[in-house]
Amino acid sequence: MSTAPATLRDTAAHTGGGVLEARLTHLGREEFARDVWGRTPLLTRGAGDFSDLFSASAVDELVSRRGLRTPFLRVAKDGSTLPESSFTSSGGVGATVADQLDDTALWRSFADGATLVLQALQRTWEPVAELTSRLGTELGHPVQANAYVTPPQNRGFDAHYDVHDVFVLQIAGTKRWIVHEPVHPDPLRDQPWTDHRAAVADAARGEAHLDTVLGPGDVLYLPRGWLHAAEAQGEVSIHLTLGVHAWTRHALAEQLTRAALALLRDDPEMRGSLPLGVDGPDGELALVRRRLVEALAEADPAPLFHRVRRGQGRPGPLGPLAQLAAVDGLSAGTPVRLREALEARLDGGRLSTRVGWLDFPETDLPVVRRVLDGEVHRSGDLGLPFVERLLRAGVLVPAGP
Repeated sequence: MSTAPATLRDTAAHTGGGVLEARLTHLGREEFARDVWGRTPLLTRGAGDFSDLFSASAVDELVSRRGLRTPFLRVAKDGSTLPESSFTSSGGVGATVADQLDDTALWRSFADGATLVLQALQRTWEPVAELTSRLGTELGHPVQANAYVTPPQNRGFDAHYDVHDVFVLQIAGTKRWIVHEPVHPDPLRDQPWTDHRAAVADAARGEAHLDTVLGPGDVLYLPRGWLHAAEAQGEVSIHLTLGVHAWTRHALAEQLTRAALALLRDDPEMRGSLPLGVDGPDGELALVRRRLVEALAEADPAPLFHRVRRGQGRPGPLGPLAQLAAVDGLSAGTPVRLREALEARLDGGRLSTRVGWLDFPETDLPVVRRVLDGEVHRSGDLGLPFVERLLRAGVLVPAGP
């Protein structure tokens, strides 16, 4: 009989910890969580050199050579977003989709004062993808990344708030940030600033909580709901925004409610029809409330929580040709490792990941636990049939020559 814990989460994603302290805030996770997270803005001067993450040449490559399509780019000027048709066109022979970025149109818009917003860089630029994956693991909340490229003395958006926390990393140039306290603290994802447009505009005319200029290497953290507006100074400004889409207690309540409703589907009385001629819910509410409270007490939202959480991110890259070569050339000496950012969890004999689930007999569980450590292993030490199965499932990947 196994004495291992019933639930085990992969540790591979934790091997690159320390992003907060090493790259963003100079604070450890515990100190950041206690004093800053979700509470107050934090400005960190000289947090580091971000040239390995992003640069002006990266902007030019993404715009002119990668064949990006919308919505991987937005264009904004004076607080408004320009129509996609103004900066997209056909890709030409062999790539005749109509919404690829038109670098000539983008150049003209940029020269006219528009801000280029490169969206979802965690999908298109590998150094940023690696950083967001590590930060998301460290924080326990999903992270995405945008880049804002603003011409001198221009701004892309008026004062507004975001429904996610942000880390602003100044890459090049300088940008003035004006920050005001929230008019709607801790907004949910379906409570955008446009729901409070008048209050936001009024607050933005008041005294600022923070008025500062960010230079290369500076980082500004803003909790969701804090108002902000930014304007480039005397040169082109490039900054990365890491958006932290925080899980909330309200979101957990939604998961719990869905789990409870799923239980009530198996209750014949709850599936019953309301009486004929009913003109309101009053006569049935007492029963429904009682059964719902009972179901809430019994429901376990954890499986749904983990499933939704896995769905909010993507696993690390997998090359189909390298994977096939690893399967075809599999030998005792083949090095393999757990695929990155899988959000793998072993519950009993089931391994759940972002690429699906696998069931294992108890005799295989010690080997499953070994691969969840994230280290490189020789296939012969794990068992060739076991390794082949996980390679074909996209759970393990080749670890090098």
